[in-house]
Amino acid sequence: MTTNSELTRDAARTPEATLREVIGALAPIERPAGSDGERRAAEWIAERLGAAGAPARVEEASFRGDFAGVIGALAAAGAVAGAAAATARGRRLGTLVGAAVAGLIADDISNGARPFRRLVRPERTTWNVVAEAGDPDAERTVVVLAHHDAAQTAFIFDPRFQERLIDRLPGIVERIDTSLPLWWPVLAGPLLAAAGGLSGRRAVAGAGAVVSTAAAATMAEIQRGPTVPGANDNLTAVAVIVALAEALAAEPVSGLSVQLVSVGAEEVLQGGIYGYCERHLSGRDRERTFFLNVETVGGPSLALLEGEGCVVMEDYFDRPFRDLIGRVAEREGIPLRRGMRSRTSTDSVVPSRMGIPTATVVAIDRYKALSNYHRMTDTPENLCWPTVACAADLAEAVVRELARGAVPASGAASRG
Repeated sequence: MTTNSELTRDAARTPEATLREVIGALAPIERPAGSDGERRAAEWIAERLGAAGAPARVEEASFRGDFAGVIGALAAAGAVAGAAAATARGRRLGTLVGAAVAGLIADDISNGARPFRRLVRPERTTWNVVAEAGDPDAERTVVVLAHHDAAQTAFIFDPRFQERLIDRLPGIVERIDTSLPLWWPVLAGPLLAAAGGLSGRRAVAGAGAVVSTAAAATMAEIQRGPTVPGANDNLTAVAVIVALAEALAAEPVSGLSVQLVSVGAEEVLQGGIYGYCERHLSGRDRERTFFLNVETVGGPSLALLEGEGCVVMEDYFDRPFRDLIGRVAEREGIPLRRGMRSRTSTDSVVPSRMGIPTATVVAIDRYKALSNYHRMTDTPENLCWPTVACAADLAEAVVRELARGAVPASGAASRG
């Protein structure tokens, strides 16, 4: 029987040399959002893209983070609310605070208005890399996106419990194409506090205090945790855009402008992408702009996400664009799983909400998870290199399909 990894290996055409060079150079640099290491990585990427034939520049953008400190403070407030709601005197106040905290957490992790983050976190600087390729005078544009900052690790990202559970109940993973809702327990704490206060059930309010305390402790551990190498998340995508720059320099396209972008501060639950979109996408014709986010493609099997949502699931804008990518993958012999949705956030949510046709390509393992996600084991030697090469092949094929004038099947009439 032919395995998926064998299919990937046979399908891959992009040489590994460029991919290994880029990831090997950047992985040793510690790159938390807004750090000097993140800036140095951005400068290296811009220089390398220029050498690959795509003139690039580094642009400053603002963000407010870190997310662990913000959510940790709210979780601590949820614990206080639960404790208060469990008493007769503090019941009303605990109920109100618990409900407010739940709303603020839901808003922050869903890329909402983020009033609490704006109140408690000053603006900091991150660095985006923007390179130009293709036909600069073309009316249509495709953006191929990566991010170069890296996450901090903690015990919560240890996958062993989830893997053991799935190994014992393998049918579950086959029936579910949406990742586990990791943020729901964080929301559960203040919601339990509010529910306990509202109903007068002290045990429920007390449970809310316990759950929120555990969430606050987890966020504190993430804050103190070391920064991972981030070879898979997301240097694989940085390598893809460099390989794509080389391919387009060797065989240029006409009729399509191509922006190769790597943003910073993605790991704070979206940072640099806001500055990029405000500067480069807000004035574009949304009927002639496409957004392909390459996100963590170093696992065994490529997959095309249909949507994401930490609280409420949102399918990306314009399914016909995703269908076009699926057809291109099938034609090129690149294995690509459809139907997956994520309960964690990516930068794609921002252009999708702007009405830009958006797609996200990831790579998943046999547990339908991202390999070595936010772990210190996220190193170059643990990557599935043929899959990274296939992601580069797919990105190039999609760009060339759009350059030939391909239009998503149903056009503007079929969105969502």
